[in-house]
Amino acid sequence: MMKLHTSVGGVSRQSSALQPRKGLSLRTPSGSLRAGQKVRAAEPISPLDILKQENQLLKQTIKETKGSISELERELANAGVDIPSLDNNLDVAAAPPTTPEDFWSPALTVPSNHRLIEKYGQSSPMPNHDGTECFKWDKLLWSQAGHFKYRWDVFRNIRNAIDQNEGGMDKFTQGYRHYGLNRGTHEGKTGIWYREWAPGAKALCLVGEFNNWQPKDQHWAFKNQFGVWELFLADVNGESAIPHRTKIKCRLETAGGEWVERIPAWIKWATQEWNEIQYNGVYYEPPEVGAPGEIDDNKSYTFKYPRPPRPRALRIYECHVGMSSQEPKINSYLEFRRDMLPRIRQLGYNAIQIMAIQEHAYYGSFGYHVTNFFAASSRFGTPDELKAMIDEAHRLGLVVLMDIVHSHASKNTNDGINMFDGTDAMYFHSGGRGNHWMWDSRLFNYGNWETMRFLLSNARWWVDEYKFDGYRFDGVTSMMYHHHGLSYTFTGNYEEYFGMNTDVDAVVYLQLVNSMLHDLFPSCITIGEDVSGMPTFCRPWQEGGVGFDYRLQMAIADKWIEVLKTKNDYEWDMGDIVFTLTNRRYAEPCVGYAESHDQALVGDKTIAFWLMDKDMYDYMAVPGFGPQSAVVDRGIALHKMIRLLTIALGGESYLNFMGNEFGHPEWIDFPRTDSYDPSTGKFVPGNGGSLHHCRRRWDLCDADFLKYKFLNAYDRGMIHLDKAFGFLSAPHTYISRKDEGDKIVVFERGDLVFVFNFHPTNSYTDYRVGCWKEGPYKVVLSSDEEVFGGYRNVTKDSDVTFNANNHNHDNRPASFQVYAPSRTCVVYAPAQYCDKDADKKPHGVPGLAVQGLG
Repeated sequence: MMKLHTSVGGVSRQSSALQPRKGLSLRTPSGSLRAGQKVRAAEPISPLDILKQENQLLKQTIKETKGSISELERELANAGVDIPSLDNNLDVAAAPPTTPEDFWSPALTVPSNHRLIEKYGQSSPMPNHDGTECFKWDKLLWSQAGHFKYRWDVFRNIRNAIDQNEGGMDKFTQGYRHYGLNRGTHEGKTGIWYREWAPGAKALCLVGEFNNWQPKDQHWAFKNQFGVWELFLADVNGESAIPHRTKIKCRLETAGGEWVERIPAWIKWATQEWNEIQYNGVYYEPPEVGAPGEIDDNKSYTFKYPRPPRPRALRIYECHVGMSSQEPKINSYLEFRRDMLPRIRQLGYNAIQIMAIQEHAYYGSFGYHVTNFFAASSRFGTPDELKAMIDEAHRLGLVVLMDIVHSHASKNTNDGINMFDGTDAMYFHSGGRGNHWMWDSRLFNYGNWETMRFLLSNARWWVDEYKFDGYRFDGVTSMMYHHHGLSYTFTGNYEEYFGMNTDVDAVVYLQLVNSMLHDLFPSCITIGEDVSGMPTFCRPWQEGGVGFDYRLQMAIADKWIEVLKTKNDYEWDMGDIVFTLTNRRYAEPCVGYAESHDQALVGDKTIAFWLMDKDMYDYMAVPGFGPQSAVVDRGIALHKMIRLLTIALGGESYLNFMGNEFGHPEWIDFPRTDSYDPSTGKFVPGNGGSLHHCRRRWDLCDADFLKYKFLNAYDRGMIHLDKAFGFLSAPHTYISRKDEGDKIVVFERGDLVFVFNFHPTNSYTDYRVGCWKEGPYKVVLSSDEEVFGGYRNVTKDSDVTFNANNHNHDNRPASFQVYAPSRTCVVYAPAQYCDKDADKKPHGVPGLAVQGLG
């Protein structure tokens, strides 16, 4: 039966600027939004109820069938017929859904003995063009045709050389199976091969706990014609010559005659004892293979669950394992698996982007000064525990991205690969070109053959061995230009991107790594952190582009900080904000974000802290539990608006840093001692090694008496809105209004109409907004809902239908009238997709009025 609704164009409501008296609810009187009586027929059965009934019938059918089979088996047994046993350890069906996330993000279920088998793609042949195929998207690029043709020739020549000399890209990028420590055979014996490229070394041996750190004759390696040292250690009485999880290093004589100890460059795990400063390499080779999904210290982890399908748009939860604990401690992979993955799934994100996975001796570097490129950080657990965490994320339907650092490396010579054989170069440029003066780190020589082998193999290693689903490449702007983007302003002139400033070797490396990852792992996702806006950055390498899937839209976060830092509420420029959000190249997807980890670090402020500052310490209690503050009320309202505007206009995907969804107070400060800034020499005081500010206070957003819960609930509703409607990936976007006087922004994204009122005091009744399609609309998400800390001036519960007719407005073919309270944002959807009581149902997300699952 159809429901009959009375249409109301716009109704005057009480302004959200009204402040309550002490002890009263923050909600203002809502009145009645209906202009006529609703006539309701008999309540229809919802699709969810039908599904439950069907499930019950299915269970009954299965039960009856099992009874018939059991009876037949008894008859056959009585007749003397042998019945083969069946594997009853199969999870044939998922548990019935009990929480909203069970409906929105059903966990994968596979047979108990299921083992993931990776399916690889094939290397693509080189296209037959000159590298200018990408110009079809931008004819102005013809002015730089010479640069593109040269770049393409370099790329093609390297690809051909790899095919001719290394057996193809597939073999070339599996250097980790040849270099470092690997099980193998030699002259009919089984044992361990150790290989290390150290062309400047005069002698090299392997030392560790296995030989009491004193090399014997058989522990010295031999150097071949390519500068690679090789050593084979045969098993002893059937046991590995180097026991599992024992410390190991290589000892070598440098070109200058100095004896030094180094952690093998391809080491798979490195650890630091509590009473030591330096790290040790660890031989990590579990003696047994675990059953799928089994976690055991002496068994290698076997992946059980398949990779999730590639999402149409990414909703990325940027996170750090170590600082994910509520307590002031370093969290572990398994604790993150248990506590954080369900929280992220509940919020509705479909991808996690994990920082600081590659081993880094200095914790305070946030993982960006990598020392051991193939080693999973031991601070958080073992390599197999990381694998178990990723497998669980896949079970929950989460894509797992890794923050990979190929833009530079730590200068640490004791723990890292810098000066490995005593020479200034090896994997890096020598001299000034090989040093980043601001980051105090080493810069790779991307034109060096062994550097390419090392980095391409490293990119493949984490996807192949650990089943990461892709990467966020850090510091790509620094890679692509000789000036590293430092003290340089990009104006958009193409000469800035395709001239002598460009490091062609680095750009070609990025083409190589993107081509390898996308060919061999077709669902792999790559995101580049580029602030320059280089054209063709996100065009496929087959066209002559750099090959990334997404560019991080870094200017948006800077714009929000600029607005909050320099302008009062009346000075906010709607046109300037919208321009920054939408200023991206056509056909080159971007990941938008209002803030990332950068804004949360000590020395900067998060959006919540810019908005509410010290009032966050004393006025975040809900009414009735503590004093109230107009500063906090303003901050909560704008925090919600900033995030929705960013996800709706800022790109084709979205990113949020862990904890920022609920306005995490204060900053991130890793444990550190007194130091000096390498670029300025300025003294930087430490914090006594404290972990107090290196954690996430989940207790704040989980507390029912604090307002953080409002921001957390709103983020969940906002993320599920995209889950329901897919507006991030919708091709249709039209901005119909940027009103500087009213402080109103109106636009369409997909089927939805977004209305933002940033005015600090003015609320507008009967405000006409343009739209694309005629027909009835309803409120599907309002920042003014009580569950989001709002006043219910505009709420889904009023169940108002807004009829969009063919009244042309703001150059749109249709329009309808709404009430736009001060400092609110409301999303309208076609009425057939809305249900005001959706959040009261089993699948319901609080405050979200989506019919079913959208």
